[in-house]
This record gives sequence, structure tokens and C-alpha cells, in this order.
Amino acid sequence: MADGFEICDRDLTPELLARYRQASVMAIDTETMGLLPLRDRLCLVQLSDADGYVSVVRIELGQTEAPLLKELFEDSNILKLFHFARFDLATLKHNLGITVAPVFCSKIASKLSRTYSPRHGLKELVRELEGIELDKTAQSSDWGNAMHLSEEQLRYAANDVRYLHSIHQTLTAMLKREGRWELAQDCFDCLPTFVALDLLQYVGVFEH
Repeated sequence: MADGFEICDRDLTPELLARYRQASVMAIDTETMGLLPLRDRLCLVQLSDADGYVSVVRIELGQTEAPLLKELFEDSNILKLFHFARFDLATLKHNLGITVAPVFCSKIASKLSRTYSPRHGLKELVRELEGIELDKTAQSSDWGNAMHLSEEQLRYAANDVRYLHSIHQTLTAMLKREGRWELAQDCFDCLPTFVALDLLQYVGVFEH
């Protein structure tokens, strides 16, 4: 355990899998070499349970599977929280063959509920809903050097999942208050289709 988070190489440990399998909700994020899942490889996977127990899994160059992560992320009894789930789902599917479900996306939830704001990034959500200013100085990093990342980089990666649980609760309450919860659920259910289109490199399928 380093500075409030545990570091693993290639996959979760069996002990961590057992711990996380007891959760009903997990927060998940990824760090990659860029924003194109078919080009830019997966470097880190971060996850946290509702108790704030964070793990950072370092993915090696050329790695194509992580069986314990797959078992956890494909567990239908655990809700997985993401911010911009469409990208993370595509990255996990393409790099590790993991089909994540069920899913809650805080970016979609924010756009449906926080219609008073044009800003729906994680930093903005954490600032408004949690009153915390996230340090994003390590955002543009060489995550490909996963086995030799600095403490600052690892702390940044861990922080991206620490606040998703409370944000999930707040946005869920807002969606239900505004009568948009069912609409949000429909959007989350559509994510696998958009991920499949992204990985097949379809562009503008629903444009006129």
C-alpha cells in the first residue's frame, strides 16, 4: 500500500479480487498512451470500492489479458462507475478482452442533470460537488512507462477514482429529482453499441 493506494503488476491479486467482489459498486478508470483505443495502448487500470480502497494495476507492454480484472469487471452483480465510460469500455475491450457491465457514466449523468453548466469534466464535477480542486498537472504523462511512474503520477491516477462514488450518489439524486433517471439508464444501456461502433471505426453512423 503506497500513499493510500495499492500497486499491482499485470492484474489484481487474489486477495484484492476477493475484497472487491464483496462490493456492490466499483469506481474504475484507465490511463492510456492517448485517446484512440485502437492506436494507444492501455497502461494503468485504477479501481476503488465505496470504502475508498484504491488499487492501481500496471499493465505491461504487449499484455492482452488480466483474468482477475476480467472476472471482477464482468460481474453482473457489481455496478461499475466511470467518467466518460465510452472510452474506458473500448480501451478495456480492445486491450484486455473485457466486456464491462453494468455501467454508470458520470459524464453522461452530468450532461443530463447539470444542464445549467457547459462543463462536465471530472475536475469540474469534483470541484462543484465535492468542493475539492483536483491536481491535474500529471494528466499529460508518459503512462507507457508504467513500471517506473513517479509518486505524483500514481497519486493522480488514484485520485481519478476516489470521488466517483460520492459523485455517483449526487448525480443519481439529481437525475431522479429532474425525472431523467430512466433516460440516463437508457443511455448507459446503449454504451456497448457505441463501443462496438468505435472499435469498428464507424464514424457518423447516426448523422444525417
